[in-house]
Amino acid sequence: MAKTRTVGVAVDFSPTSKSALKWALHNLTDKGDRLILINVQPSHSDHTRKDLFHDTGSPLVPLEELRETNLVKQYGIPRDPEVMAILDTGSKTRGAKVEAKVYWGDPKEKLCKAVNQLQLDSLVVGSRGFGPIKRVLLGSVSNHVVRNASCPVTVIKGSPSAKCSR
Repeated sequence: MAKTRTVGVAVDFSPTSKSALKWALHNLTDKGDRLILINVQPSHSDHTRKDLFHDTGSPLVPLEELRETNLVKQYGIPRDPEVMAILDTGSKTRGAKVEAKVYWGDPKEKLCKAVNQLQLDSLVVGSRGFGPIKRVLLGSVSNHVVRNASCPVTVIKGSPSAKCSR
């Protein structure tokens, strides 16, 4: 029997992070694997649970609870019907257990922390495709995570034109 894996996907609800989510579901998950959506909110956000979970991140939120408006509001996760449709379809067709976790702070640091805390076997992130000047001025989350994460990291650029096969 194959070992189940835990795959993290950094999701900020941008088109590129949705592409990363689709890619992870189609290419990295099998029946019994865990897929954890990792959302990093800014430190200055005003969500009710931020102070309580600032250091550890929120508890893991199962897919079923992500549909609840009140819970979503507590953690600052936007209600995104496209993401929910991707998750519903992916969890049914791939057989993966889907959960979400919210962190507050710098995405570069929090994603690397999540890799260790959640014992991820792999992390998938989207890249906004900054040019060299913007990358120097603003920094690149994906570059930082690739260099510092303790697990393999896959960077997805934009929307893949076709589903990759295994």
